[in-house]
Amino acid sequence: MYFPPPDPARWERREPESLGLDSVALEIALEFAIDSDMPWPEDLTHVSVSDDPPEYAEKLGKMRPRGGPAGIVLKDGYIVHEWGDLDRVDVTFSASKSYLATVAGLAFDRGLISDIDGPVVADIGHVEICEVVTGQVMTPFSPSQNGHNAQITWRQLLQQTSEWEGTLWDRPDTVDWNRSLDSDDSKGREVRQNPGMHWEYNDVRVNLCALSLAALLGEPLPDVLRRDVMEPIGASSTWEWHGYRNSKIEIGGRQFESVSGGAHWGGGVHINSYDHARFGQLFLNGGVWDGRRLISERWFEMMREPCSENASYGFMWWLNTGGIRYGESVPHELFAASGAGGNTVNIDPEHGLVTVTRWCDDVPGVVQLVSAAVKE
Repeated sequence: MYFPPPDPARWERREPESLGLDSVALEIALEFAIDSDMPWPEDLTHVSVSDDPPEYAEKLGKMRPRGGPAGIVLKDGYIVHEWGDLDRVDVTFSASKSYLATVAGLAFDRGLISDIDGPVVADIGHVEICEVVTGQVMTPFSPSQNGHNAQITWRQLLQQTSEWEGTLWDRPDTVDWNRSLDSDDSKGREVRQNPGMHWEYNDVRVNLCALSLAALLGEPLPDVLRRDVMEPIGASSTWEWHGYRNSKIEIGGRQFESVSGGAHWGGGVHINSYDHARFGQLFLNGGVWDGRRLISERWFEMMREPCSENASYGFMWWLNTGGIRYGESVPHELFAASGAGGNTVNIDPEHGLVTVTRWCDDVPGVVQLVSAAVKE
């Protein structure tokens, strides 16, 4: 495995054939990705990726105009194909979730999460979180406030099965009820289920996970990610991770922003394609960067375990379990950070591939074409 230096200009490029790939097949994948430009306007301010009702459609966090189709393919760490403006910093929407799950892994590796299947309140119930805008103390898991919420575990937060009840940053959990139920393993429901019994793509609860990790770590999550992951892998200084205009908190006398994980209301991780690719390569190599372990082997295994309520989902990483999400022609071990607009980092450990796509309307199609470029 090759690990590139920080400067993208010095990132070694290799001819596809030298690494067992068909250059013609990769060119077809590139052309397909460019032709599959996301049919969205440049101004994303009014783009609704989840059909929110009008009263909840307003963006709360930072947005930026989108770029054009771009992407990169790594084989064993070497760049074998690239297209578009790879230096451009773009929003990533829900690909932010996988960065959030990575911070959860760092907290787990430090021993701050006492039990992944234990209640979240056991680890953060003693922490006073003050909502700066209102001046109120936040108690999202307090047993006295709601017995249902007090049962929620870290695993349920990370697998999106918590069924947490409440409002966070002016968004009720019900706004995302039954969202993105695109798996045969996940069915809609009319009434709230017990924690762990229902899967849905609920960004209010993802933001709750971010708040919980901020309480656990006692510092801004971007600082943790930068220090413990992005700087060690040689990422640029251009990436950002934002919350909302109303998500500032105070913990231990320190005020900072609780970041957005779901990001369809704005904020989230804004990043260029080279940094996305580095992030993907870290996980392609099982959490080790150039001989230095950044993510524990235990977390790397747990985050890819299929959720019992949706086999295509792990700890905020999408999976290709059974070939459901990306197709039978793609290795079932593939996993991905995936966001609206086709902003993805696709990791294929079997073939040593990382494929980054930006503004692509058919990511599975691109992934399948890249996989087809592997010579037998």
